[in-house]
Amino acid sequence: MILPLGDSPNPRGLPLVTYGLLAANIAVYVLISLPLGQTPVDPSDPAVREYLEVVARALPHGVGLRDLLQQTTAYDLFVFRYGFRPVAPEVGALFSSLFLHAGFLHLFGNMLFLWIYGDNVEHQLGSLTYLCAYLGTGVAATLFHTVFDLDSPLPLVGASGAISGVLGFYFRWFPRNQVRLLVLLFPFFLDVFLVPARLVLGMYLVVDNLLPFLLARGMEGGGVAHGAHIGGFIAGLAAAWLVDRRQVEARPAEYARAGVKAPSDRAVLHAAIDAGRYRDAAAQYFALAGHDTRRVLDPNDSLALADWLRQSGHPEAALVVYRRHLRDYPTGPGVAEAHLGAGLVQLEALGEATAAYQHFLDALDADPSPLVAAEARTALQAIAARQKFQVGRPRRRT
Repeated sequence: MILPLGDSPNPRGLPLVTYGLLAANIAVYVLISLPLGQTPVDPSDPAVREYLEVVARALPHGVGLRDLLQQTTAYDLFVFRYGFRPVAPEVGALFSSLFLHAGFLHLFGNMLFLWIYGDNVEHQLGSLTYLCAYLGTGVAATLFHTVFDLDSPLPLVGASGAISGVLGFYFRWFPRNQVRLLVLLFPFFLDVFLVPARLVLGMYLVVDNLLPFLLARGMEGGGVAHGAHIGGFIAGLAAAWLVDRRQVEARPAEYARAGVKAPSDRAVLHAAIDAGRYRDAAAQYFALAGHDTRRVLDPNDSLALADWLRQSGHPEAALVVYRRHLRDYPTGPGVAEAHLGAGLVQLEALGEATAAYQHFLDALDADPSPLVAAEARTALQAIAARQKFQVGRPRRRT
């Protein structure tokens, strides 16, 4: 058995929406699922008859109505009403189905993943946007599953599609985080290992979902909606890419109404930077549309402008220039410096320690100068000192 226990690094503060979603799912299970799951049904109820007729057609041959009736509870009828059924789709069920679960283990697994991965994504997106992303990727996951199972009368329930969306965001933004995995081969082996998030989540997507999804086509399923997991993950990954693109193209708020005319010749920008007139150069640079800034500055000028913005109290603008530098010059000289600068802005000015962590590790991988390497390592030590309590003494696997 392999069980995730936590991840690092984590942001400071309380992820209120993540905790709220955890509480909502648990409350639905305790207040609705458990009591209704112990409540028998009235065989004369028309809803029971409809349920038996629909479900019996979808079950393997040999399952009799009498046996099915004996196993049916009031919660089964509740799920049949509020779960999402591809053959009879309802808009409300797209959302209500995200808070219903088939049992304790189903709930536990989903909530464990949400608890581990949700806080970093919430911190990066902001609470309200995160809630919309959670629900949106959950809906996308359900619809993706439905495309491949249009005729299914059985209800789809569970938060795993939405949580897979969270994992898609996480995979895009925090691939170098470390996940603590409990490996248990009872009674012979028990230990905790640190494994890169990109490997853990890549295995989740490919081994746990994509391969079973492809191999099970045309066969009777085992009750796991692999299609929903894949759809949610892809939706989260795509949404994170769009957010990244928007951030790179964005014009910082402080320069949005500067009223400066965009320069018609890049030589004007070079001249301003060469003369040390960084304030003028920044205003002229951000007067250009984001897509028009591609390689408008050479690597040295790009880094000089970004460094000046960071040191002069313009962190958001500095981060945009560092990101555009990495967009324009993803390899070669200056990459380590750009990653270091972006990480320092996120760590020191914006409080985004987990996003900064990715940049510092990328800086160390980019053949940095001794000075850049020393600054990146010092920053990584500062991030490590801020971390929450960790379960287990892990062994690192890279």
